[in-house]
Amino acid sequence: MIDMVYPPRCPICDKILERYEGRIHKKCRKQLDCIGGVVCMHCGRPVLSDLVEYCFDCEKKKKRGDEDTFFQGKSLLLYKGVVKQTMYRFKYSNKREYGTFFAELAMEQWGEWLFRCEIDAIVPVPMFRRKKRMRGYNQAEVFGRELAKYLRVPMDRNVVIRKKDTRPMKELNDIERENNLRNAFQIARNIVKYKKILLVDDIYTTGSTADEVSRVLLEAGVEKIFFLSICMGQGL
Repeated sequence: MIDMVYPPRCPICDKILERYEGRIHKKCRKQLDCIGGVVCMHCGRPVLSDLVEYCFDCEKKKKRGDEDTFFQGKSLLLYKGVVKQTMYRFKYSNKREYGTFFAELAMEQWGEWLFRCEIDAIVPVPMFRRKKRMRGYNQAEVFGRELAKYLRVPMDRNVVIRKKDTRPMKELNDIERENNLRNAFQIARNIVKYKKILLVDDIYTTGSTADEVSRVLLEAGVEKIFFLSICMGQGL
């Protein structure tokens, strides 16, 4: 009944889908730059050769001596082309129904890996409360909630809170990113029952946000953290 009143729309072209077309038009699916094949062993960013273990960003962190926070990460799509408009609608135009498509895509691409992680819960990267109130929802929560249905684990949005309204990371250099996120997150309650967590977000750029949230989770007693984003910048 809901589909009759509010027919589902394709996440790429935003046109109405017929029942037989599933979650996306066949021609639109061909426009997706899905991430797979040879990827960075740490963050999951595509690399040029299977002789390369780490992407440019992760290699740079290792040379600096930075400790790993999340154990391993993956992403679904490269943040380029038509996907940029899709993510804009998902974040700012209340296209929450896209979350179901992204969850299905996650299971298609990384389902085996996700089950192998044996996670206890999914934790979305939190938004600052004023931003969430203005937008009406956190897109990472929407994605995490749909993914939790497939993995049959809880999606816990109350584990971490964002106590500082940070600037957009794409506007900052490495040092500014670090300062921007310092003390931006804190644990909201006791989470000792979670030993392995899947942290989810919409877009992964350099990994600074994932690192900072993972850091506070590790300090709270979580043993291992995995990370999954819908999109990822192509990097170098």
